Amino acid sequence: MTHAPRDNLACLRLEYADRERRLAGSDIYSLFNPANLFIHQQRQREILRLLRRRGYYPLGGRDVLEVGCGGGGVLLEYLAYGATPACLHGADLLPDRLREAHRRLPHLPLACADGQNLPYQAGSFDLALQYTVHSSILDDGVKRNVSREMLRVLEPGGMILWYDFWLNPANRQTSGIRPAEVRRLFPGCNYEFHRITLAPPVARKLVPVSWLLCAVLERLKVFNTHYLAAIRPVGQ
Repeated sequence: MTHAPRDNLACLRLEYADRERRLAGSDIYSLFNPANLFIHQQRQREILRLLRRRGYYPLGGRDVLEVGCGGGGVLLEYLAYGATPACLHGADLLPDRLREAHRRLPHLPLACADGQNLPYQAGSFDLALQYTVHSSILDDGVKRNVSREMLRVLEPGGMILWYDFWLNPANRQTSGIRPAEVRRLFPGCNYEFHRITLAPPVARKLVPVSWLLCAVLERLKVFNTHYLAAIRPVGQ
């Protein structure tokens, strides 16, 4: 997670503490949970397809930054995709979350930083990632600042990979983002959008009944809650 003024940081800490309390003993986000495994694997398939189609295979040797890396789960995925550890960076505003990432990935270069002021030179990264960070930022000005920073640190020819939801009525601490807002946050870019990820409440009910049915429903897109996007500045 990354963003915001001091009061927002306090709210973030309270939100994560409350989330940990509510989910204590739960396997809802464990890969041992069949529904979460389905969501996780389907997302990975779509991301790998997009990366290959956009020329990001192989990933080895490419400089990659995740803005809002949290406990390092996505960074672990990119290591499995073949990213070079010394080239795989993460930044997060919350020290507790970053300490968790350091414990899991002590060999990666990680920074405790506000996404509005990333500690990297302009043009440093081939690929910048954001997974469900922007939807957690409720202040429009902060969203714009984080977006500008992501574009600033992107090298010529680089790409932003966006994965975030457009609908999550169960969480009032977030605000879904549709393609029109993505275009406003990253003006002057080319965009490729894919609506993916079967709504988690639907997946939790139906995956134990039929994995195939859920795969078909996700292909129909009607019940999908997230957008996967490739964002590249025009002329790059």
